[in-house]
Amino acid sequence: MLGKLYVVPTPIGNLKDMTFRAVEVLKDVDLILSEDTRTSGKLLKHFEIETPQRSYHKFNEHKIVADLVSKMAQGSRFALISDAGTPAISDPGYLIVHKAIEQGIPVETLPGATAFVPALVNSGLPAERFVFEGFLPVKKGRQTRLKSLQDETRTMIFYESPHKLLKTLRDFENYFGADRPVSVSREISKLYEETLRGTLREVRRIFEEKPAIKGEFVIVLKGKA
Repeated sequence: MLGKLYVVPTPIGNLKDMTFRAVEVLKDVDLILSEDTRTSGKLLKHFEIETPQRSYHKFNEHKIVADLVSKMAQGSRFALISDAGTPAISDPGYLIVHKAIEQGIPVETLPGATAFVPALVNSGLPAERFVFEGFLPVKKGRQTRLKSLQDETRTMIFYESPHKLLKTLRDFENYFGADRPVSVSREISKLYEETLRGTLREVRRIFEEKPAIKGEFVIVLKGKA
């Protein structure tokens, strides 16, 4: 009998965002594949989940995916989680899901926490059609990507780290215009959650005046009119 792969979202901040079903699945599977076992260990301890873990991240996935798929083909049931949010969304996950499907192994993805959906809805920008870009290339391919988005009419969503936020906002001003509406959310569902809305120029100036930029950011940018 074939095993199964469960893709399980975990909270991006507030642990109360964990679903009852996610806890149930993590308690029931044979093994939890975790992006960082130390980070996930705190979550599992909080919900009294004693299922063993194995590291599964971008640095080892190509080496171990064949072994994991083989074990599922023999009946093992695994759950895949990332440090926060939904696996495969700017986190490892695509490869093992793809390989499992290739081998006819059932894959079930639970609904749950992800950062870009609340950021999009909270932005006040059009949400009926949007494009998720995740993290922009740091160097190679960055200009090409930005140029390709200049005529994009859908709302655009990006992830960004604190030390690259100002550079990205300045790049956006150069490519999309300083008056383009934008919403920047940080620390979604956490204690210091905040969202700043305005033009690219206005929001960039606010962050330039901050003594320190901390947190994980979701940038929601209005498409071309």
